[in-house]
Amino acid sequence: MTIEFIPPGADRFPDPARAGADGLLAFGGDLAPGRLLRAYSQGIFPWYGPGDPILWWSPDPRCVLPPEALHVPRSLGRTLRRRTYAVTVDRAFARVIRACAETPRRGSQGTWLVPEMIEAYQRLHALGAAHSVEAWAADGTLAGGVYGVALGRVFFGESMFHTAPDASKAAFVVLARLLARWGYGLIDCQQTTRHMLRFGAFEMPRARFLTRLAILRTHPPAPDAWTLPEGFAPSG
Repeated sequence: MTIEFIPPGADRFPDPARAGADGLLAFGGDLAPGRLLRAYSQGIFPWYGPGDPILWWSPDPRCVLPPEALHVPRSLGRTLRRRTYAVTVDRAFARVIRACAETPRRGSQGTWLVPEMIEAYQRLHALGAAHSVEAWAADGTLAGGVYGVALGRVFFGESMFHTAPDASKAAFVVLARLLARWGYGLIDCQQTTRHMLRFGAFEMPRARFLTRLAILRTHPPAPDAWTLPEGFAPSG
């Protein structure tokens, strides 16, 4: 298996089925908005660290969650019912993505969100293709959030952060409930984690994921997508 090099400005990606056992498909290219959206439309995403070339991935299996299948753990349900956090949509995208890069994570050193990736997703947000959900503490502090890319009726979750208990989880639950309301068919969690499995995510073979993606990417969500309905407050 050969990892293909993508020259800057090239207009194509290798077939995702050619990815290695770890999901690595190609390297090189750039993070221009058009290239990023082409990648996501083919089930490919960038992930690399400081000093590395741009690496493109298409894991098999793929961790996914249909929004309507969301499971809310009991303790998190109590947090939601108490309205511990006020949740907003697309109010602080830049702050969320930078917090995802800067907030320390248990068992992890450094970040994969290098400056050029932060800039790339901010460009996608300006184009209406990347979105965030924020959780705010009672004192107005940004306590947690999640961001990702929306394409058709698929949401590709990229990262989340929290500085207070359950804040990122509350934002994710609201995100999933809103995606279900707006007609989204799938949340792509990309990597399998215990955190996502607790929410009801499961592993889907890449071939099946790509088939679902090919259908869902062509269908627009509800017209009111990415507008928080007045008075919306998901129960636990």
